[in-house]
Amino acid sequence: MSNPVKPDLSVAIAGVRFKNPVIAASGTFGYGQEYQGCLDVSGLGGICTKGLTLEPRQGNSGRRLYETPSGLMNSIGLENPGIPVFIEKELPRLRELGPVVIANLSGSTGEEYTEGAKLLASSPVDMIELNISCPNVKAGGMAFGLDPNDAASVVRSVRRVCSHKPLMVKLSPNAPNLTAVARSCVEAGADALSLVNTFKAMAIDIYRRKPVFENLSAGLSGPAIRPIALRMVWELWDAVEVPLVGMGGIAGTEDALEYLMAGAAAVQVGSATFTHPPRMNEIILGIAGYMEQNNFVDLESLNIRGLRCQGA
Repeated sequence: MSNPVKPDLSVAIAGVRFKNPVIAASGTFGYGQEYQGCLDVSGLGGICTKGLTLEPRQGNSGRRLYETPSGLMNSIGLENPGIPVFIEKELPRLRELGPVVIANLSGSTGEEYTEGAKLLASSPVDMIELNISCPNVKAGGMAFGLDPNDAASVVRSVRRVCSHKPLMVKLSPNAPNLTAVARSCVEAGADALSLVNTFKAMAIDIYRRKPVFENLSAGLSGPAIRPIALRMVWELWDAVEVPLVGMGGIAGTEDALEYLMAGAAAVQVGSATFTHPPRMNEIILGIAGYMEQNNFVDLESLNIRGLRCQGA
């Protein structure tokens, strides 16, 4: 017999209330308008914008996408109009769509992050997702998110200028010690963590006898990475006390449920939207159906790790 009480899919993360736990991942959903007509955008829990930088960026030259077995490699290069243009032209239309708006903030120096955060902190975005997988040009190109001290430094500087805006930090799976990086981010002021970003990978065109991407390496996403990303979410749930947002290879309801059971408060869906745009709507309905059939009244009940307050 099904549960007579309709399951509550809402979740609060760092004080922000999401109507459901399914969020469009950064870099795969533009600014929301691009998918109007392909799915019910208003039904999503949240939308995470393309990576935003202080100044406009043209992105990488050469090939940007390359399909692999059960995965997708990308080398986009943070193409975006710059934060001022985003706030003026894209954000008003994005807010009209209805879901929680999360601005993904990127940069190449601590100063760029700080100045970008100042602008976003005074804008009506609901939350900032700090992407620390970007190369730190002052450290020879090593990503901020690979070293606990570098990660803490940029989180601390951003936290200082956006003290009243919820701050979620997006972690790189390429860090030698992801747990140490996660703890350093929380100690520096992160309200939540999202994980994982893409895995560093490579492909070679055997007919041209050259690497596929001009930058040699690219980011791997898709179902191939899901078991590894899921393990990382499981491990970090034990290591930190802030909410976790899981991502990596979610292609259907069962995948999303795995993350929620492993301790994630919500999930982000990326590559699957390219192959089947309505996928996120279907996952939301699937989660609701699973909860109703199995008598789960709220999302916290799905978490097999134990109850943890996610914030008011």
